[in-house]
Amino acid sequence: MAKSADASPADRQFVEARLCDVSLVRSGRLVLEGISWTIRPGERWVLAGANGAGKTQLLKLVAGAVWPTSARDARQYLWQGKVWPTPQEVQEEIGYLGPERQDKYERYGWNHTAEEVVATGLYRTDIPLDVPHGADRKRVTAMLRRLRLDPLGPRRFLTLSYGERRLTLLARALVSRPKLLLLDELLNGLDEANRERALRWLRGTARSRLPWVLSTHRAEDVPSSATHVLVLEHGRVAYRGPVRAGALARWLGREGRPAPSRVSSSGRAGSSAGRLLIRMTDASVHLDEHVALNGVSLTIRTGECWVVHGHNGSGKTTLLRTLYGDHGVAACGRIERAGVHPGVPLQRFKRRIGLVAPHLQADHPQHLTVSEVVQSGRYASIGLNDPPTSADRAAARRALAQFGLTALARRTLRELSYGQLRKVLFARAWVRHPALLLLDEPFSGLDGPTQRELRERIGPLLAAGAAVVMTVHRRSEWPGCCTHELELAHGCVRYAGPARAAGSQIP
Repeated sequence: MAKSADASPADRQFVEARLCDVSLVRSGRLVLEGISWTIRPGERWVLAGANGAGKTQLLKLVAGAVWPTSARDARQYLWQGKVWPTPQEVQEEIGYLGPERQDKYERYGWNHTAEEVVATGLYRTDIPLDVPHGADRKRVTAMLRRLRLDPLGPRRFLTLSYGERRLTLLARALVSRPKLLLLDELLNGLDEANRERALRWLRGTARSRLPWVLSTHRAEDVPSSATHVLVLEHGRVAYRGPVRAGALARWLGREGRPAPSRVSSSGRAGSSAGRLLIRMTDASVHLDEHVALNGVSLTIRTGECWVVHGHNGSGKTTLLRTLYGDHGVAACGRIERAGVHPGVPLQRFKRRIGLVAPHLQADHPQHLTVSEVVQSGRYASIGLNDPPTSADRAAARRALAQFGLTALARRTLRELSYGQLRKVLFARAWVRHPALLLLDEPFSGLDGPTQRELRERIGPLLAAGAAVVMTVHRRSEWPGCCTHELELAHGCVRYAGPARAAGSQIP
């Protein structure tokens, strides 16, 4: 039963969340232990910690998506002058945005327009149930315009880039006018322009009493409006208090460009050409009625490391999925793959490719174990159609050991953090020693040490004669062994050739 509580008139319209010695056990494993934390109106928190520290589960606890493991629910919510003993009474006042919601659209094939997706925020539904009219439609239009997303309104959600989807879901969370906002890795996958757009909105909240929590791995993603920091370490609070430069420097180190990796002469731009793997000639790709790629020509050979960059919506993910074989090329162009000719199934080529991409995190059923996911990489499948062979199990054990994941082998995907699952996908991609490695925003959502560890594995793969094509937004994420770059803009090639020095212009 709710009890009255004192609060200033300005703060009564917002939700104050209180956790008192809360713990959480998932699948028999202690994920969070003894968490005490109060989020008050006017406070803007940064949530930090390594992959697997428990950040996402903590946000879900606050949002009411999971329940603490204890004899009593040690959560309270102060709203409209009353104390509510569980999150159920205030759940519709809490806005939550995380990678799992974005993955949900991919998993279930929900392909509504961006405008319809934003409108579901008004009615707190997963999919559109009614067409918004009158004031509701005006609110949706105004929110899209406020975030400068109005050109995306008529577009189908699954034709948007990863970053465009993230901002669309931010608009969905904001259009409901939340009284407490929880943002799990909001800035992942955003290009510089969209990242600055999101940060500008966060900085602007300093004029409001709206409380929010933003989880991040990077110090440069902390908005100047942040007032407090909570750091998790192995499920426990390592620091909780006001924003301090020392705390941020310790827990959110800045990412610098890694030292160049040593590669063989075949991996250097300008050396003798390697063996042809893929050639695209005047290739165009249409997603629904949207032209995602337009007249792209590209040749990839063994020993080459290509970095693909460009703004959100420029066609980077579509390019990688086309190289992999998920999208077909329009009749005006062509794509050639080594060893694939009439009568040879494309699946045979896919088995020679390692793929790491955000959509794979949505495609794999959550009940699969880490070992099963890695084994599936030997067949380029989602799950296994047949029981694993002894060779499958042995290869998976080697890949898991290579990436330090042996201890996670028996866990299901639903038990992993977003960053841990990304690392599992790396092991899956490596399990067959691929001839071509396709990496779509591979470091998104990873802490600094994990990023550096995974970048360092690319050089030896090139030295062994493979090729790598990866999409990134940040120059600091380029591997030191990069040989070539491809810049895309609105689905067209702006530059394709040897990697240029930082800050250089297109000749």
